[in-house]
Amino acid sequence: MPRYRSAGLCAVLLAAAVATGESSQTRQSADAALEVLPLRSNVFMIAGAGANITVQVGGDGAVVVDAGSADRVDQVIASVAKLSPKPIRYVIDTSADDDHVGGNEKLAKAGQTLFNVGNAFATGMTNGGAAAILSAERVLMRMSAPTGETARFDSAAWPTETFAQPRKYMFLNDEGIEVLHQPAAHTDGDSIVFFRRSDVVAAGDIIDVRHFPVIDVARGGSVQGEIAALNRLVDLAIPSVPIISREGGTLVIPGHGRIYDQTDVAEYRDMVTIIRDRVNAQIKQGRTLAQVKASAPTAGYTQRYGSDRGWTADMFVEAIYNSLTQAGAKR
Repeated sequence: MPRYRSAGLCAVLLAAAVATGESSQTRQSADAALEVLPLRSNVFMIAGAGANITVQVGGDGAVVVDAGSADRVDQVIASVAKLSPKPIRYVIDTSADDDHVGGNEKLAKAGQTLFNVGNAFATGMTNGGAAAILSAERVLMRMSAPTGETARFDSAAWPTETFAQPRKYMFLNDEGIEVLHQPAAHTDGDSIVFFRRSDVVAAGDIIDVRHFPVIDVARGGSVQGEIAALNRLVDLAIPSVPIISREGGTLVIPGHGRIYDQTDVAEYRDMVTIIRDRVNAQIKQGRTLAQVKASAPTAGYTQRYGSDRGWTADMFVEAIYNSLTQAGAKR
């Protein structure tokens, strides 16, 4: 069945592709303007600041999902200020990656807490009056380097509110916001942020449309958890049924690249699942990593998702292999 896109959504998808493309014509320099894309009446995507940034605005202030890179944060602050006259209230981190948390400190300090800071105790409990930084507990553990390693970020950039349970929720700007922890996907600290009334989901680096998904086994990522997270996204998203010629439904914002809908997420999930199954079948036959790589298990997808720099197809296959062969891994 052919797929149709409304003119409005086509414009959004085209703008996102232009803003986040990988060609030399679209790659942005450090001083280039950011792209601000309206998705709903009160939800926007900022592209070009490292990772894609989601901004929800309203009477309570601004909620920002991911802070982008440190070298673009001033432009992000300026862009958010144009979207809302009210202060930033929350910064939500979908992972501990530098291009997601690099701007945490400045972005939070540019905002203002929702809570009373009229006394020293309250001020200490609310990030000195700055906006709250929310994440899964594992993000704080990664950023604060509790094992004795040197922390990559100053403590002012660390999350001030964390959660270990599967779901954290709040109600701001007349909308329910769910932060859903997805353990062991891209890393062990991934979160999906679901704006329920707006029907927009920020997926973080669980989806990276530029290449195969990055599965960081060293930081707790796994292919099984990645597929579970993608299945969660498919379940959350709703297509424009029954009027398929008027495409709408849930908008899914990847960590990098153009905006997805439910069908796009399902196709991405199927790609990961098929390659996982190909690798797993060879593991069961006793083949080594070198033999698995030589068999080209990403065939059919390499042209679309392969890359010869950064995160390559070989690295993706190795991550799947290592994930599946770890002690106790379920295949």
